[in-house]
Amino acid sequence: MYLLSEISTKAPGHLDKKEIKKQTEELLEELDSLQYLLYAEAKHAVLVVLQGPDASGKDGAIRKVFGSLNPQGVRVKSFKEPTQEELSHDFLWRIHQHTPGKGLIQIFNRSHYEDVLVTRVHKLCDDETAHLRFNAINNFEEMLASTNSTQILKFYLHVSKEEQEVRLKERLEDPTKHWKYDRKDFTESNLWDQYRKMYEDVFRFCNATPWVVVPADQNWYKEFIITQTLVNALKALNMKFPSLPEKPNN
Repeated sequence: MYLLSEISTKAPGHLDKKEIKKQTEELLEELDSLQYLLYAEAKHAVLVVLQGPDASGKDGAIRKVFGSLNPQGVRVKSFKEPTQEELSHDFLWRIHQHTPGKGLIQIFNRSHYEDVLVTRVHKLCDDETAHLRFNAINNFEEMLASTNSTQILKFYLHVSKEEQEVRLKERLEDPTKHWKYDRKDFTESNLWDQYRKMYEDVFRFCNATPWVVVPADQNWYKEFIITQTLVNALKALNMKFPSLPEKPNN
């Protein structure tokens, strides 16, 4: 079980920022080749789940890690507050229709985990219902992995409260970030401790597919960890380019 208070939100002190950024660029080149192979082979799907507090850097991670990949093979879905139609169905209904087909990388900017996070913090979901949902999530992820060869990578962007406050303030002061401003983000930041507890419950009860806790105070290190994890996962699939169905005529 992860205790977030015991995990640093910063890169290890011995690392050199310039060197890590160089390694990230090399990994991104490798990721580009692996994505091309994933798309061509079309035997596996990849689901990337990005969770974290407001201003933890989810949008930036998507732009920096996935921005240079072939858009034919990458999809992004941001899950906002459910609509009335979505609320009339089971909580996974709106999620399932956006899971990746074989050959594709699907990124969830927030995800099905919101239904056992924000709902619990705001007392919209009691503990009994939450545990039923934990089981449903585990079964859902197992189904995706076992029936559609979906590789699921779950990242929690671990930002400090102090860094979050700096970034939220930037949304007020920097004209290029005004579009990110939402008054509710400041209200939610006051519920920091409650969200931490709910995340730790998620790590405890929904860890059959393991979580990667990413120190996110420094964007260069966050991007390195996500890229490295993705590259390693794709390499482990041992993918190959499809051969011709039959020998062509000369």
